[in-house]
Amino acid sequence: MSKGRLEAFSDGVLAVIITIMVLELRPPEEGTLSALYPLLPKFLSYVLSFVFISIYWNNHHHLWQAVKSVNGSVLWANLHLLFWLSLIPFVTSWMGEHFTTTPVALYGIVLWLAGLAYYIMVRILITHHGDDSVLAEAIGKDEKGLRSLYIYSAAIALAFVSPWLAAALYVAVAIMWFIPDRRIENKLAR
Repeated sequence: MSKGRLEAFSDGVLAVIITIMVLELRPPEEGTLSALYPLLPKFLSYVLSFVFISIYWNNHHHLWQAVKSVNGSVLWANLHLLFWLSLIPFVTSWMGEHFTTTPVALYGIVLWLAGLAYYIMVRILITHHGDDSVLAEAIGKDEKGLRSLYIYSAAIALAFVSPWLAAALYVAVAIMWFIPDRRIENKLAR
């Protein structure tokens, strides 16, 4: 089965997710700079989520460079990932409105589940292409992906102590992934 439709569909869903997030940003009633200050938490939540969606889009793009074909399991795994990513606008909005324990923890839970879904999708792709495939060699044990899940787990627990520290860990994961994962590109270049 061709991978083109899956890529195009995923790109469209991610574009809609970003659009939904930006539509949650409402301009202030007043035309002064000071009127923007109360919107800062919502804007910072949007920026963080935009970065996460961008990271997923970027790494999804790199991943599909090494993919030759897809099957039904891959399609479902990709939809599983898109489901969790589609919840990011909701938790972004809630966290931006109420930077408290429950919204910050739920934000982390959605990130954790999206990270797990991505990890599962990669494992299904490796199974589909074989352990000796370029994809399998490039991804390896995916220590970076697993490290992200551990950090998300710590951040979720930490949200019950300090939402700010939890958010700092979310930012740390974003920084860790901000530079695109070059494992696949490097392997394809050889």
